[in-house]
Amino acid sequence: MKLAVVNGRLYTITQGIIENGTVLCEDGKIVAVGTDVAVPEDAQVIDATGKSVTPGLIDAHSHIGLFGEPTLPATADGNEKTGPMQAALFGIDSLNPADPAFPQVLAAGVTTVYTGPGSSNIIGGTGMAIKTLGRTVDDMVIPGTEGMKMALGENPKRNYGAINKMPGTRMGNAAVLREALIAAQNYMAKLERAEAEGKPKSVDRDLKMEQLVKVLKREMKARIHCHRADDIMTAIRIAEEFNLDYVLEHATEGYKVADILAEKKARCVVGPLDMEPVKHELWEVRLDTPAILAKAGCKVAIQMDSSSATKHLPWMAGVAAREGMGEEEALRAITINAAEIIGLGDRLGSIEVGKEADLAIFDGHPLCNFTTCEKVIVAGRLVHSL
Repeated sequence: MKLAVVNGRLYTITQGIIENGTVLCEDGKIVAVGTDVAVPEDAQVIDATGKSVTPGLIDAHSHIGLFGEPTLPATADGNEKTGPMQAALFGIDSLNPADPAFPQVLAAGVTTVYTGPGSSNIIGGTGMAIKTLGRTVDDMVIPGTEGMKMALGENPKRNYGAINKMPGTRMGNAAVLREALIAAQNYMAKLERAEAEGKPKSVDRDLKMEQLVKVLKREMKARIHCHRADDIMTAIRIAEEFNLDYVLEHATEGYKVADILAEKKARCVVGPLDMEPVKHELWEVRLDTPAILAKAGCKVAIQMDSSSATKHLPWMAGVAAREGMGEEEALRAITINAAEIIGLGDRLGSIEVGKEADLAIFDGHPLCNFTTCEKVIVAGRLVHSL
């Protein structure tokens, strides 16, 4: 199948802006980009005159499909609140492709999200990147993008401290996480000894430990929820102790330690920027945190966290741009930066030859709240049109 978007203002993200440009897609891939692209006679043509064309937008931290809508106990499948160490859980097993949030998010131009378990537990289970379009889980999930959800701060201590179980303090949070990682180190050592002795099947399988071994081997990222600056530093301290490949989720008070995060080359998935101070660790949320972190030298993505709220992702990037992040970097925060953080930078996040043909067409500037997303293309196929 061939599809061409012609005469648009192309926000390529990595190669600047192309005026009156054409994007040619074939068999789900972008095969040509520029002002002198020959459009085959058998291609479906979309005229984007006066329109803005971006890559499909990406939310690098969401719970869409796991905390379903409407918000009811029957649709709340993102937190297994029966123990603080839930490494054996797979977000894919709670993902509901029929979640009403998906059509709303797709219509806003968001074609990919990273979704997974919530933050009630120290280790919440495995999340993954998905496309926002699909009839079944298998249609949506992008293999190889899995990450292990970890959480520090108020949520786990509140969940378990209230029932007099560990963790009930921030010390407890850190201790439970260390103990789990040490147990995984011991399990990994057993596996290695058994392999060396020619008895690889002599060690009983332990699903929790198997998943954490992947984290220890840096085969899976540690996605660490942390709002307060001290929790951010604890996340980094433990990640460095165990040599984890980590991403800081929320990083709400990251502006307080931006120089340290830049020195550590930290990747920060910041937001939502409009969080209300409903708990202590959110009292000092700021709209300019993405700008401060990006200017310091961190790789920053902007997130919306919840389900249908992801439809506001471009608006929130617009707020970040207004607060000092700048237009170009704000666009990167919901495209290529997000793609790179979730391990898809070679496939998504920019309008380049060879990448997947996910595109969004807007009737104005993509970050403006006056703008409407008119058309969405996924894998070279028009899937939404006003």
